[in-house]
Amino acid sequence: MTNNKQNILVAGANGTTGRIIINLLKESDNYSPIAMVRKQEQKDRFENENVSAVLADLEKDLNHAVLNVNKVIFAAGSKGKNVIGVDQEGAKRLVDAAKNAGVSKFVMLSTMGADNPSVSDELEDYLKAKQNADEYLKVSGLDYSIVRPGSLTDKEGTGKVLLKEKIENHGSISRADVAQTLVGVLEDDVKHNKVFEILTGETPIEKAVIHD
Repeated sequence: MTNNKQNILVAGANGTTGRIIINLLKESDNYSPIAMVRKQEQKDRFENENVSAVLADLEKDLNHAVLNVNKVIFAAGSKGKNVIGVDQEGAKRLVDAAKNAGVSKFVMLSTMGADNPSVSDELEDYLKAKQNADEYLKVSGLDYSIVRPGSLTDKEGTGKVLLKEKIENHGSISRADVAQTLVGVLEDDVKHNKVFEILTGETPIEKAVIHD
């Protein structure tokens, strides 16, 4: 039997959102997840769950991590501890490695506010880092989708979102719905080279991502 599933590298696979993404990809008919993790015990745990895993550090060389990878989801974050090293430069490093490897699409988990970091004094450094990473991806030559959710919650997913290029009011969205959106835009022609924002809403995710 031939396996025509596309290999999807998930950076930040061990995070809360990353683990949901891995599970969605595991259940998919079209995709096969590869968990990118920093620690051997994390790699062992994913492999015990029959998920391929690769050891890689966003602050080091990443070329080995993207071998035999079709597409990438960047869902990593330093939780404010190392916004330049991880959220900004780590993302750029993975973009470069993906480009070198001929990856066909790069899906970036960004955040609302990345288009205008000065909206928040408290988060300005983080938003600037995300903005720089997003802009780097946009001019990289890679096909991309950049997803900017509002505040993340651990509530159960509804499978429905409000999706627009720009949403004027701030709000929240569950990690489960963000994960589903990130997987939903993996298809080549879905949100092709687009940047958009999402909050909890009324439109089923599979419909929301295909509307332009």
